[in-house]
Amino acid sequence: MIKTAVFPVAGLGSRFLPATKAIPKEMLVVVDKPLIQYAVEEARAAGIEKFIFITSQGKEAIEDHFDSHSSLELTLQARGKLEDLEKIRSIRIPEGQALFIRQHEPLGLGHAVWCARHYIQEESFALLLADDLVQAKVPCLQQMVQAYSPEDGNMVAVIDVNKEEVNRYGILDVKSKSGSKVRAKSVVEKPSPQNAPSTTAIIGRYILHTSIFEPLGFKKQGAGGEIQLTDGLQTMVNANFPLTGFRFDGQRYDCGTKVGWLQANLALAAADQELRPYLESVMMNLNRPLSA
Repeated sequence: MIKTAVFPVAGLGSRFLPATKAIPKEMLVVVDKPLIQYAVEEARAAGIEKFIFITSQGKEAIEDHFDSHSSLELTLQARGKLEDLEKIRSIRIPEGQALFIRQHEPLGLGHAVWCARHYIQEESFALLLADDLVQAKVPCLQQMVQAYSPEDGNMVAVIDVNKEEVNRYGILDVKSKSGSKVRAKSVVEKPSPQNAPSTTAIIGRYILHTSIFEPLGFKKQGAGGEIQLTDGLQTMVNANFPLTGFRFDGQRYDCGTKVGWLQANLALAAADQELRPYLESVMMNLNRPLSA
């Protein structure tokens, strides 16, 4: 049973400066909700009951977002805005189910995961990167949890990318395929296009066995001088521990980039029956020639 999820939210979000100078990048809004809320809602849909956030200085807004807001709730209730009141209350994570841990130095994703080592009691846990927003009928992590078995070892969500984009991802060297799952014989972090073993790329959804903490605890620096999660996964593969890629149904948007964030806003607005007519009108106006 996968009941705990880890959310690494300590990154600086420098690609979105100056917007992220005082606002965590995970609080950037797509249509009407911040990115981190999409990730938490996805985890809830998968049956997650314990939420561990790996934070850093300046990330207090994330903790506040999932807390109660008494004055706002009282004001909404007094004004009869009950629908808005329910939206606010539904965001809250119940007492005792959220844990916020500081990552004191930006040492990489692998180190952020390692920071949660003392707080996970189950054999396996979920890891969600809020930068990756997945639009799907059945939430991505829910698909993974339903498909996961102990024989899968560590499971990662994967997509196919263009050859010239492999240097932005962890890339699997695929050994075999079975339905929506692929078994990897190795994984390489951000290889050059000429050295990439495939175009099967890992995105920000994982189910990890707690034994991952041992290789991450070596704190070995990898690509970019950081402690890479993919290096920990490769160490486990070398010890004959399975690594499984899962091809989910849905569309992933990389909201860690401006283009991906814009695509996500357009896609989710287009899927909203109330917003779609306005979006179509805006797009028609954008297609008109600019006046002199």
